[in-house]
Amino acid sequence: MVAAVTLGAGVLVAAIWTDVQARARSRTEQAALAAADAHLATLRHQVAVTRFAKAVTRAQRDALQTSIDSTMSQLATTNGDLANTNGHAFTQGLGIDTLQTCLGGVKSAFGHIAANNNAQAAKDISAVSGACTQLAGGASTGLVYPFDFPDPDVILVGQTYFAYATNSVAGNIQIIDSTDLSHWTAVGNALPSLPAWASANYTWAPAVANIGGVFVLYYAVDVAGSGQECISAATAAQPQGPFTDRSTAPLECQKALGGSIDPASFLDTNGTPYLVWKSGGPGSSKIWAQQLAPSGTAFSPGTNPTALLAPDQPWEAGTVEAPDLVVRGGHYYLFYSGSDWNSGNYAVGVASCTGPLGPCSDASPKPILASGPGVAGPGGESVFADRSGNYWMAFHAWVPGAVGFPNSRDLYLRRLRFSGPAPAVTSSG
Repeated sequence: MVAAVTLGAGVLVAAIWTDVQARARSRTEQAALAAADAHLATLRHQVAVTRFAKAVTRAQRDALQTSIDSTMSQLATTNGDLANTNGHAFTQGLGIDTLQTCLGGVKSAFGHIAANNNAQAAKDISAVSGACTQLAGGASTGLVYPFDFPDPDVILVGQTYFAYATNSVAGNIQIIDSTDLSHWTAVGNALPSLPAWASANYTWAPAVANIGGVFVLYYAVDVAGSGQECISAATAAQPQGPFTDRSTAPLECQKALGGSIDPASFLDTNGTPYLVWKSGGPGSSKIWAQQLAPSGTAFSPGTNPTALLAPDQPWEAGTVEAPDLVVRGGHYYLFYSGSDWNSGNYAVGVASCTGPLGPCSDASPKPILASGPGVAGPGGESVFADRSGNYWMAFHAWVPGAVGFPNSRDLYLRRLRFSGPAPAVTSSG
C-alpha cells in the first residue's frame, strides 16, 4: 500500500504546484494553445482563452484539494493500524510519514493561496521540499526541487547558490537559494514590480549576471496592450533582489521576427558582457547574440544582433531556444533546447562556436540530454560551476506520466563533463 500511495502522490505533487499557480504562468498558457494560432502574442491576449485556462485551473485545484484530504486521512488510518498491530510505530511507516509531511505542506500552501498570502504559501512549499523530493526519487534523477520551476538560471555568489525561474505563486520572477545544491529554500519574488510599459503576470525565462558589482536580471515580458514578446533588464545590489527595472522601453523586441525571448547573459574571458536570446516561433526560431555596454543594461553602441544558430537537426523539429553560452578551456559552447517544449520530445543540444558572436555549428547530431528514466522533456538549461570548479547543468523537466500543461516542470541538477568531443551530461545527479 505504501508503494502504491507513494507512486500516486508523486504524480499528484508534481501536478499540484502548477495547478494552483497557472494564472501567473502566462507562457505555459500561451504555448499550450500554440497549435491553434501560430501568432503566440495574439493568442495570449484572447480573453476567452485566458478565462478558460483559469476556470480549468480552479476546477483542477479543487479536485486536487479533495484528493489530498482523502489521501492524508487514509494514511493516518494506515499508520494507526500498523502501530496498533505491532505495538510500536511500523518501521516502514517512514515512507508514509514522509508522504504525510509532503502533502501536509502542500495542503497548507493551498490554504494560504486561498487567503491571497502567496509569500507564506511559497514558504510552506519550501519547508516540505526535502520530503517531496525523497518521494519523487530525487537522488537517482537529479531532482532537487519538486515544484514548478521552469526555465531555471543558477548562479553562485560567495557560498550561496541562487536559482531564478519563470513566474509562479512567488511572484514575477521566483527565486530560491541553497548552500549545498541539494536543499533549496524559497526566497520570494526577485522582481516585485514591472515598468509601466510591461504587462503584469507575463514574465518568464530570467537570467542574472554580476556585472561590475551590480546584479543584472534579464527577463522576457510582454509589452502592455500589444502582446509583443520582448526582453528587459532590471538591477539590484544583491542577488536576492529586489530587482528594479527603470526602463521606459524594452531592451530588445525583434517584432518583425516574432518577438524576442529567453535571454541569457555571458561574460567573456576579458570581462566583456554579451546577451544571447531567441527570436521567433516554431519553424522560424533563431538564436542571437550582441555585445552589451559595460553597464549590462544596454547594448554597446554601434553593434547589431548576430545570428548564432537556426534549427537544422531532425530532433529540433524546427525550434531552437533557451540558449546558454559557456566558455571552457578556450572553447565556446552554446547550449540550447529544441523541439516542442510542451512534450516529452523537448531536449537539450550543444553547438560549438568560435567566439561569443559565432559562427556556431552543432557539436552533436543528437541531444546531449533527452527524456529518460524519471525525466521527461528536459530543457530550459543553465550551466554553472560550483565552489569546487565542477560544472553542472540546471534544467526543468516533467515527471513521466504527467507531461504537458498544466503539470509541473521541476528543477533538476546534473553534472556536466567537458572531457570528450562534446560536453556530456551525467545520467543522474
